[in-house]
Amino acid sequence: MPNRSSKQDRDEDPPTKRERCPRDPNQLAFDVVREATGEDEKSQPERKEKNPHAVALGRLGGKKGVKARAAKLTARERSVIARKAAQARWHERES
Repeated sequence: MPNRSSKQDRDEDPPTKRERCPRDPNQLAFDVVREATGEDEKSQPERKEKNPHAVALGRLGGKKGVKARAAKLTARERSVIARKAAQARWHERES
């Protein structure tokens, strides 16, 4: 009968899962260069924080715009838009 090792005999750290290689050759090349130059893997370009007042105004304008557009559409225009949306949903896609 084969010897079975107990939990005590095993390494304390479980084996890590192999990271998946990116399918995109450009992303793979980027990863190779980043690793070769010793850059931090998780480093991301710094994002500028958005001005909360500008964000609120943009959202407010978008919400108003939808209602204004809907109010000015005629029944015929709404019907055309709905028909076009239904055709897009039910159109058979070529595989």
